[in-house]
Amino acid sequence: MTQDSRLSRMLHMLIHIDLHDGRATSETIAQMLGTNPVVVRRMMAGLRKQGYVEAARGPNGGWKLARPLEDITVLDVHRALGSPSLFALGITADHPNCPVERSVNAALSTILDDAETRVMSSYRNISLADLIPAIKR
Repeated sequence: MTQDSRLSRMLHMLIHIDLHDGRATSETIAQMLGTNPVVVRRMMAGLRKQGYVEAARGPNGGWKLARPLEDITVLDVHRALGSPSLFALGITADHPNCPVERSVNAALSTILDDAETRVMSSYRNISLADLIPAIKR
């Protein structure tokens, strides 16, 4: 099963933009992340729509932050990516009339919901600026 690394990649990229000249092209970001510029533009679209980044065309063009890192949380980036599922695990609905399946699903749903609530709370409390001290050490 493939992991969804978009959140990690976006956090990486946004901090790089801030730390290096405040602007980066899709091509530069794509090289840094080992992907295609089209993929970068697709990932950045949600951030632009939410007002976290801006794009400029031309010789001095590229992506730049529209807000300081202090004003962007990990949760903001997660949501701008479309709030992807946190877990590959899930429940099944193959036998909805089976009492064992219903019991297992109820227990797993409670556990997964609790875990997601805790993760989202952590995401909400961490700004991108909070990630920088570990980088500068």
